[in-house]
Order: sequence, then C-alpha cells, then structure tokens
Amino acid sequence: MAFFKKVVSHWTKSKNPDSSRYRHDMAEKICGYPIKYITERNPETDNEDVIGRSGSLNIKRETDELIVSTPAETILRCDVDQLDAWILMSGDGVVITAPDKEHGGEVRTITVHYVYYRK
Repeated sequence: MAFFKKVVSHWTKSKNPDSSRYRHDMAEKICGYPIKYITERNPETDNEDVIGRSGSLNIKRETDELIVSTPAETILRCDVDQLDAWILMSGDGVVITAPDKEHGGEVRTITVHYVYYRK
C-alpha cells in the first residue's frame, strides 16, 4: 500500500513553484531534519548573521503554518501557501522566503543549515 501511495504522489506532483500543491510538497520535504544553525543576510553589513542554533522545522497542521524554531525562540512562522523555499545544491539546507507572522508580517529570507547526516 505504501508503494502505491508513493507512486501516485510522484505522478501527481506539481511542478509549478507558484502552486499551493508545490508549496505543500516542499514544506513536507524540508521538515523533519535537525537544524545545525540558521542565518539571515544583513543588508547593512552584507554578511550572513547567525540568528539561531539547533532546532527544528515543523508544520503545524491545525493552522497550516511552517515553524522554524530553536529551543529558545521561534525564528520564523509563516503560512505554507505563502512559502518560497529552495533546497541548497549541497542538500545540507534550505533557503526560505516568506512573510513572518512572528515579526509583524515582514518578508524575510533565512537559510537553514541541517545537521550533517547520511541518508
């Protein structure tokens, strides 16, 4: 049964990055990895500043939100339908751009780096 579900989901996968289905699939794909650190580009100094260490990426099903959090704070909270995410070429992380509900709806771009592990 699991094989059949995997094959059907592969056939029906959306390839349009602006579609709701694609965004939900991407959110499912990037969640569940332990986070090593989170960075955000500072336009004033043109540096990548570390804004969090260790944590997780989770989807809150009740409100359909993606939450990037550390043990101390919530770094980013956004609706999955407004999420833009790109996996790094190395596969060691993801770049997320979205309006952040945690910081008054400001559009933020953060880079989440995963803890190294082998699949």
